[in-house]
Amino acid sequence: MEQDLEDIIIAGGNDEDIEAAILFHLNLLGDQEGNINNDPQEFNLDDLTAAESKFLFRFEKDDVYRLSQALRLPDFIRTYKGNKVSGLTSLCMILRRLAYPNRLRDLKIFGYSPQSLSLVINRTIDIINHNHGHLLSDLRQLPWLNRHRMEIYAQAIRDKGGALPNCWGFIDGTARAICKPTNDQENYYSGHKRFHCIKYQSVLCPDGIIASLKGGWPGRRHDAAIFTQSNLYAELQQVAVFPNNNYVLYGDQAYGVRELLLAPYRTHINLEDYQRQFNASMKLLRVAVEWGFQKVISEFAFLDYKKNQKLLLQDVESMYKVGVLLTNCHTTLYSSQTAQYFYVNPPGLEEYIGE
Repeated sequence: MEQDLEDIIIAGGNDEDIEAAILFHLNLLGDQEGNINNDPQEFNLDDLTAAESKFLFRFEKDDVYRLSQALRLPDFIRTYKGNKVSGLTSLCMILRRLAYPNRLRDLKIFGYSPQSLSLVINRTIDIINHNHGHLLSDLRQLPWLNRHRMEIYAQAIRDKGGALPNCWGFIDGTARAICKPTNDQENYYSGHKRFHCIKYQSVLCPDGIIASLKGGWPGRRHDAAIFTQSNLYAELQQVAVFPNNNYVLYGDQAYGVRELLLAPYRTHINLEDYQRQFNASMKLLRVAVEWGFQKVISEFAFLDYKKNQKLLLQDVESMYKVGVLLTNCHTTLYSSQTAQYFYVNPPGLEEYIGE
């Protein structure tokens, strides 16, 4: 641990970096002494008002209960060091952790030590990813994403002036900034963005649901290479092809043009009027993709605070994916800017998560 702390100090790390490193190494040690608060303050969601719950957790109180049931969290979450916390409280810990870039020691509402909080939060993130990660990783495992819903999406895009009659969603990449890593710095540096980052590829629907999230990849990786490695096109061939009609995604030129994936006409050549009109109509609608990304970090600001995104000290990828999944759940309950723009209602919470 001493060498890691020295590396952090040499790299210009601050107190938060050092605190995170110490917690990380303590978690790896098998010694339980001092790790668990033996007399934690009892957290009770019922003690909060609906407004307090919405502020702290981004979900109203009744919906936190509903979310816990929909996610089918176990009655108790147990860590390998003996922590035992109710599934509901564990969910509240995650929601509060993500809602604002707090330090763990600032989450006093739960009455647990920073290390215990870290263990419980990480364990609960693992459970959610294991049980529900398919909601972001594979379009073929989304029962609600059927032909009927794709037609609703396509109609909404047509109604907004989109030139494509059969477009059901938009594909784009996002680069999430991270702390300058101690190792492999060049691989995570994006020359285009000019910061260290992890890249993700997503598909956003007109109802605001992020139907697919692939990643993450090191920041220097190009979007075209990410698309090839993501296996998304094979999924599209199974979910978007129907007798007498196919549905397509729309993305930027980096993704190229295929039967189920279209892009703007290239602007370095002289375009016909209809080509310019096509580009203009679809460019306006692609703004919805940015709204989808923005909602994730608007509701869960911890994910946008790069000093908290430390590759060697946290499972940054898993945390971001859970943040996106919880954002989708939030959209099913409270809608989103994208859904309101396209006038499309998302699926209900239970329909989205499925059985």
